Amino acid sequence: MHSIKHQIHRLLRRHGFDIVRLENTTLEYQAIVDAIRASGATIVLDVGANEGQFAEMVLDGGFKGCVISFEAIEEVHRRLVERAKQRTSSWIVATCGALGAQKGSAKLNLAGNSVSSSLLPMRKEHVSALPASEYVSSQDVRVERLDEVAQSLMPEKGMALLKIDTQGFELEVLRGATGILPRTAAIQIEMSLVPLYDGAPNFTDAKSYVESLGFELFSVVCGFKNRETGRLLQVDGVFLRKERLASM
Repeated sequence: MHSIKHQIHRLLRRHGFDIVRLENTTLEYQAIVDAIRASGATIVLDVGANEGQFAEMVLDGGFKGCVISFEAIEEVHRRLVERAKQRTSSWIVATCGALGAQKGSAKLNLAGNSVSSSLLPMRKEHVSALPASEYVSSQDVRVERLDEVAQSLMPEKGMALLKIDTQGFELEVLRGATGILPRTAAIQIEMSLVPLYDGAPNFTDAKSYVESLGFELFSVVCGFKNRETGRLLQVDGVFLRKERLASM
C-alpha cells in the first residue's frame, strides 16, 4: 500500500500536482480557517475583495459570521455585489471606493488582470513576472478611512479578522483603521519580498508595523511568484493578537 501511494505521489508531482492533508499545509484556505478558529473572530473585513474570491473561501470553510467586503474598481464592484447577493445575506458589500490613511481622492491604476490594480505605480519586476498585470487604464476614486466606513457596517458585538490585499497600500489602509483595531482579533496582509510597487513597504517593514500594533505573526502563506525563475515575490502574513497567542 505504501509503495502504491508513493508511486501516485511521484506521478502527480511529475505533472505539477500533489495530495496533502489540509491541516498539515500553509495553503491560504487552511491558514484562514486556523486563524479564525484561534482568534475567535466572528466578523471578516475583506479589503481589496475583487470579485469575492476570499469571502467565498472563508464561507466555504464553514464561517457563520458576518463578511464585509470592500472594493474600489467600479466594474469589479458590480460583479462583487451580484456574487454576494447570490450567496448569503450575511455577506455585505460596502459602497465602491478605496481605503487609506486620509480621506480624499486618488487615481487607481487598473491592471489587465484587475487583481494587480493599485494606487501605486507598478515596477517592472511585477510586469516581468506576470505580463497580464500591466496597467491598461485608470479611474478616479474616492478614498475613505476604514474605521469610518466599517463602523456602520459591523455588528455591534464580535471581533474581526481584517484581511487587506491592496497591492502595496496595505499599511495606509491600516493607518486608517485605528478606530476599529480594538475590535480586531487577527490581521492578514500581503507582504512583498521583492519591490513590486513604488512606495510599498517591504516584508520587514510591514511585519514590524503590524507587530507595533500589538499583533504577532501566526502563519505565512506563499503567494505571487515568478513562474519562470521560481522566485517567491509576495507572501500573506496572518497575525493574531499577542495576548491571544501567549495563551495558546
